[in-house]
Amino acid sequence: MGIKKILVLGRRDHTEAMRVAAGLTVAGHKIRLVFMTKSVQETVENELQAELLDLSDIVPETTVPSMAKDLNFLNAKDLANAIFNSDSIINV
Repeated sequence: MGIKKILVLGRRDHTEAMRVAAGLTVAGHKIRLVFMTKSVQETVENELQAELLDLSDIVPETTVPSMAKDLNFLNAKDLANAIFNSDSIINV
């Protein structure tokens, strides 16, 4: 089966996207997480999930311009390349 490159797109529920991304690392897969649609809200739950991402060595990216000062920004071409180069895409 082997290690898969999995892209998690956080579109509707950023908290769940972070949880899913961190959980997928248990199987040893290479995970990319991209926050989309809007900025991630500053909540206690999101802070806890962000800690899990850090422990899982996942550095989130974004397509949201207002988040580009803190995260790597993906334009449409970069996002298309990320999708093309992934074995699986999970849309949350």
